[in-house]
Amino acid sequence: MNPLTRRSFLEKLSILTAGGVLASAAPAAFAASGQSAPHVAFPTAPRDRISVASYPFRAYIDAPGNRDRDPTLPGISLLQFPSEVATKFGVHNIEPLAQHFQSTAPAYLANFRQALQEANAHIVNIPTDIRQSFYDADPNARRQAIDAAKKWVDVAVALNSPGIRTHVAGAKNSAPDVERAAASLREVAAYAAQKNIVVTLENDDPVSEDAFFIVKVIDAVNNPYLRALPDFANSILTGDPATNYRAVEAMFQRAYNICHVKDGEVDDRRKQFTIDLKKTFDIAKSANYRGYFSIEFDAPSDPYAPTTKLIEQTLQYLP
Repeated sequence: MNPLTRRSFLEKLSILTAGGVLASAAPAAFAASGQSAPHVAFPTAPRDRISVASYPFRAYIDAPGNRDRDPTLPGISLLQFPSEVATKFGVHNIEPLAQHFQSTAPAYLANFRQALQEANAHIVNIPTDIRQSFYDADPNARRQAIDAAKKWVDVAVALNSPGIRTHVAGAKNSAPDVERAAASLREVAAYAAQKNIVVTLENDDPVSEDAFFIVKVIDAVNNPYLRALPDFANSILTGDPATNYRAVEAMFQRAYNICHVKDGEVDDRRKQFTIDLKKTFDIAKSANYRGYFSIEFDAPSDPYAPTTKLIEQTLQYLP
């Protein structure tokens, strides 16, 4: 979900930190950390477990921080998005990207809550784009990343979202560092636990968010409020399907509340990589995953028809 970082994927690939080697097994019991488990009541009806992410509709969404807006297309605000999803797709869960918020001021969040209520919709997760790195060699940069993540935890509370996904940005002065990232995210997870908000990490950027690095960080933190967000296809950009499925399996072993459904990815040269959707849903089923499936079609084309198709396939394969 981060095309700017993927643009340099081929150059970065040579320095992947875990190269397809599965990190240690999922924590045997989060209870050993002394932390209570998150309290999220997940729906069980298949359609109620589906969400639609705002990211695929980035070309349409009017927001000051949205660099992907296409002015040749009709625009909608994020406040209109819950109604758009309910009307076009018959889905009442959304996953709004942080860059699509007009503001995080209390008045705007109150208007967002009203828009959700009118559409009978709910936010199931908020993906954030934190620019400072949790593993930066500079402690001041790490502090900025921690504080930014805490701010979005508070936004999640205000909007009744059960979780946020925090981006793990790269650092110019450091390779991915498990110890520093874990120390930063340990503080974030502890803060989120106080508010019953689940913080997730996604296999997104091929270096700073490589799946096998992410799972090492989650295992090191060992807090049930820090979980994985498995993206079905981001790791296929390695060009190796086997690596993608190992990555997804490792992530689902540490997942709880949210994952991203897509049937493939497109690299910077517009080469299409596809995955086996049924096989990926079977991985989720084997992991006894009970959270939400957020539809995140990601290719340079109109997202409406592909989103409808992915919803239909999700209903077919949902564990």
